[in-house]
Amino acid sequence: MYGMTGTSLPQSVLAWREHGRHLDIGGNAIFVVDTGAAGAADSGAAGAAGGDAVVILHGFPGSSHDWARVVPLIARRRRVVVFDLLGYGLSDKPPDASYSLFGFADLAEAVLAETGVRRCALVAHDLGDTVAAELLHRHNAGQLSLSVERAILTNGSIFIDMARLTRGQRLALALPGRALPFPLPTWLLRRSLRESFTRDAPPPDGAVEELVSLVRHHDGARLIPKQIRYIAERRAHQPRWTAALVDYDGPLTALWGDRDPIAVAAMPRRLAELRPETELVTWPDIGHWPSIEAPERMAEAIIERL
Repeated sequence: MYGMTGTSLPQSVLAWREHGRHLDIGGNAIFVVDTGAAGAADSGAAGAAGGDAVVILHGFPGSSHDWARVVPLIARRRRVVVFDLLGYGLSDKPPDASYSLFGFADLAEAVLAETGVRRCALVAHDLGDTVAAELLHRHNAGQLSLSVERAILTNGSIFIDMARLTRGQRLALALPGRALPFPLPTWLLRRSLRESFTRDAPPPDGAVEELVSLVRHHDGARLIPKQIRYIAERRAHQPRWTAALVDYDGPLTALWGDRDPIAVAAMPRRLAELRPETELVTWPDIGHWPSIEAPERMAEAIIERL
């Protein structure tokens, strides 16, 4: 593993870590939580092989812990598999990795193969929306190693030309696109993450500190300028990933917080115009982080669609 010195983690994150385990995927330790009604155990054992699962893809610069208050509610009804992408959360954070969206889709396929998931409902947030779109591209082409029975997107820049980047995101993009020799300061991380919430949809108590601690864990704050290059990759391949969503032949839902200052509410409305059969659900009191701001509502909305 890389950067094992790490930083202290809040008790809520330590408790989440106890529910998962690390899988060796391509020589990197990837943190995975596999739990729920299909037979998985909260002790960290793998879930029942095969069968439908809810697979959750987190965003930037978050982690699986963003869904820690949602997963137990869904797991009463269905198996849930959620993991930290390489470079995020409790997974390894090698400074020389590419952190490509295509590589994240490869990683998702590898994790799901390792955990025996053959059919799933795919749920995604932020950067995870684009990873989901790449998986749907492969699904549409008959090249995916599993079947996506349903897709649920939550707040993320599915149309990058419409994104309103925060001051912190613009600063990270202005830095050299490589791992820094030192971590970004905690005060800057804290300020940048607060910018992704709004006065109308503020962060719950402790949420920003949890996010900051997981960015800093394993020296991850060095990687932000490199990881955020996914935005340029998103711009370069926008037609591919728009077509993946539009051409997907299964049920597709957008669950969207209207108060998002970044992935604005006009994005899912554009998707619904391009793909009229898309189900659009908007929440006027929620911002960019629905799974953090309203976990019970998010879980209920997902369960209703399984």
